[in-house]
Amino acid sequence: MDLRRLEYFVKVVEAASFSRAAIVMRMAQSTLSRQIGELEQELGQQLLVRTGRGVAPTEAGLSLLAHARSMLAIAQHARKELLDLDASPRGRVAVGMPSLIALQFGGRLAKAFQARFPLAVLTLTEGLSLHLREWLVEGRLDVAVLFDPLPSPQLDYTVLAREPLVLVAPAGHKPLPASVPLEALPGYPLVLPSPPNAVRNLLDEALRPAQVSLNIATEVGAAHTMLAMVAEGVGCTILPESALRVSGLANGQRLQSASIGPPAIWNSRTLALPKYRPAPRLVRETVAMLKQLIAG
Repeated sequence: MDLRRLEYFVKVVEAASFSRAAIVMRMAQSTLSRQIGELEQELGQQLLVRTGRGVAPTEAGLSLLAHARSMLAIAQHARKELLDLDASPRGRVAVGMPSLIALQFGGRLAKAFQARFPLAVLTLTEGLSLHLREWLVEGRLDVAVLFDPLPSPQLDYTVLAREPLVLVAPAGHKPLPASVPLEALPGYPLVLPSPPNAVRNLLDEALRPAQVSLNIATEVGAAHTMLAMVAEGVGCTILPESALRVSGLANGQRLQSASIGPPAIWNSRTLALPKYRPAPRLVRETVAMLKQLIAG
């Protein structure tokens, strides 16, 4: 199969439209349609079906999509390996991080990367750990730092750091005790991310044996938005301890915090790499930078 046609096919599926994909690929829509048609003829399968909003993959198209992404990722890594022969390699490294980790370490990683590889490009993608894990498996990311990821036979994990979760309340809330036991948590209206989410998973696992149910007042996806809501008095939240330092809201005395437990609930920052995808020099050295920044 022609890798170029596979790339066209993946772009059309991701854009859900021939016209949008043609704009991204900077080519005529008729040329793109012809290439996909020739791919379908070569495979003897209809890969795409037109819908009211564009196009969608057929069952055969979905099957090909997984293989196409894998083949394109392998070809891309082969090109990267050849570029590694340069003294100062060119190329691109895609790193995924949750927003809290990106706020804390993204800038320092970018500076270290630019100093080490002035001809290369660092692409930093923020997202939920669940989504970053999926993108890493699909080949959209080269490496990711995740919060307490679920096990995967396709990924290797290395725990870089661990920190406790803390209860965070607005400054106007009644003073928090030094430590809040698990059974007392339902007494606090909480602003938390909606499941599936690493922090929610940790809380559910810790509270399930004690049969404790949290008082969820509001669900928000982004940690910095949760902290802003807490500062405005919407409720309390539970986050890794470092979230307060990163937000800067605690320094302005808009927030107060308390430890949770005993037992404490520990959050892990975990480095994730694909098991069966070769890591070129740019990726290997970026991994070394991440370990030094986060584990250090």
